[in-house]
Amino acid sequence: MVDDTANSLPSRYQQEIVRKTIWRRFDIDIGHCEKCHKRVQGRDSRQTSDALGAAKVQLGPEALALAVRMNKDLAMPHADVAAVLRDGFQLQVNRSTIARAVDRVARRGAPTWHALRDAARRSMVNGMDETGWNVAAQLRWLWVAVSEQVTFCDILPGRGFDEAASILGADYKGWLTHDGWQVYYKFLKAGHQSCLNHLLDRAKKLIESASARAARFPLRVQEVFKQALALAERYKNKEISLHGLLTATGRLEVKLDRVLNNPGRDPANRRFRNHLDHERPYLFTFLYCPGLDATNNVSERAIRALIGARKNWGGNRTPRGARAQAVLTSILQTAKQQGKKPFAVLLELLCGHSVAGTSTRFSIWCQGPEKPLRIPRGRRRRAGDSWRRSQRVPFRGSS
Repeated sequence: MVDDTANSLPSRYQQEIVRKTIWRRFDIDIGHCEKCHKRVQGRDSRQTSDALGAAKVQLGPEALALAVRMNKDLAMPHADVAAVLRDGFQLQVNRSTIARAVDRVARRGAPTWHALRDAARRSMVNGMDETGWNVAAQLRWLWVAVSEQVTFCDILPGRGFDEAASILGADYKGWLTHDGWQVYYKFLKAGHQSCLNHLLDRAKKLIESASARAARFPLRVQEVFKQALALAERYKNKEISLHGLLTATGRLEVKLDRVLNNPGRDPANRRFRNHLDHERPYLFTFLYCPGLDATNNVSERAIRALIGARKNWGGNRTPRGARAQAVLTSILQTAKQQGKKPFAVLLELLCGHSVAGTSTRFSIWCQGPEKPLRIPRGRRRRAGDSWRRSQRVPFRGSS
């Protein structure tokens, strides 16, 4: 028997991390201006603070950026972040150190945060959503506005139109996709698309709990909405022309009106019909304006990341922490949208310069309309108006 291992030794490969911490020493030049006699202190680009004396020992920018990302992007509590830095890198830090680092980065990111809000106001299409948030054990509301390139978050005391208008402006003239919350319809100059996924989920719940007779109404509604989504997909794949899309949309509108005329006697179905009557002018906007989303999934995905943080550590203890949460969440989510590295963005906020080989500038300064929405001539609709392809089945309450 011949032993082949003597001539060829098998190889194995392994990746490993290096748990090593380095110390940097900065010799600071301090002087005074010859004219105004103002004190002038030098600063290296890798410094994160100008403090001297008792506070001269500091964490470096990469350690702080990693801590901020673990806390705000990965939803880890301050104590867990400190444990990772201690066990993984032998950095002796306390929870308060992480909290101060988060606040420091948020202060430096505040101008970018305001620029993101201005970019959201200039965006032609925004998806909006809101959810409950705890600040100092008090109920507050986390608002999010998501466009194609920008995500803006803010934590506000209420859930009304004043809070929504503080984000986009009361005179916002773009297009909004949302879940049908009545506050959004107070943007009188905006076009609206009510989320079809919410309506499909409600129809599904009615089907599961209703009798065979009562389930007929939500089944018919569900069928119409699925046909509408399939129609939009066919146009996107260039299987039908714009004329064919508008013709099929008119037929769907007539079909939905006939379904709404016969909800049956079930109280749940009647409540669902009343809700659909209210949303009726905003159900098929995405078909008349190709390129507009039929759902507000983008805003819900942005909020879903924050819901994990709310479950892990319950919210923020102070209004100052809530402000830092809104600022850093907006910056990190926008970085992901635009293909930037969140870690590099945090390093730039801490040091004031870009990391070599990366670009962390956001595309927000000259942002124009994101998608050219093709609106047929003569069919531009004011907010609240409804254009109907057929008048054979008039809206309830019309003359």
